[in-house]
Amino acid sequence: MTQSIINTGKVLRQIVIGRLQDVSESQMDIQPEGFHNTVRWNVGHMVYWLDKFASLSFSSQSAIPAQYEILFNSGTKPSNWTLTPPTKDELIAMLTEQLSRFSELTSEMLEQRLISPFEMGPFQFVTAGELFNFALIHEALHLGVISSQLKLIK
Repeated sequence: MTQSIINTGKVLRQIVIGRLQDVSESQMDIQPEGFHNTVRWNVGHMVYWLDKFASLSFSSQSAIPAQYEILFNSGTKPSNWTLTPPTKDELIAMLTEQLSRFSELTSEMLEQRLISPFEMGPFQFVTAGELFNFALIHEALHLGVISSQLKLIK
């Protein structure tokens, strides 16, 4: 079962990267009516949180610039940015780098218990696999937001 989670993660990330191929740099920053953010924010948010979940799950060092927390953490929004965000190409490079690390995951790693359970509201995750699986659900939700935004933008 854990191998299928890893494979699902690879497929999902490839879909995200593919979805961004035809998006222009300027389209990354259009905030359609009814949305609190942009395509760029959603992509950066996915990169930020997957890195955060990987750090919690596998005790790995963060592999993203420190400014990503300021730009893309939950509760942030582009209208409040005072830093220059990464370009589309930089974000795609981060997505691709994270994707390449999926191949390093093993079933044994996903079965490891977290140092302490990760709690998010009423939810609690006790293994690396549970948290990684939640990260994929989170990413799929943001892919849906991006798809909706792009329909309105185009």
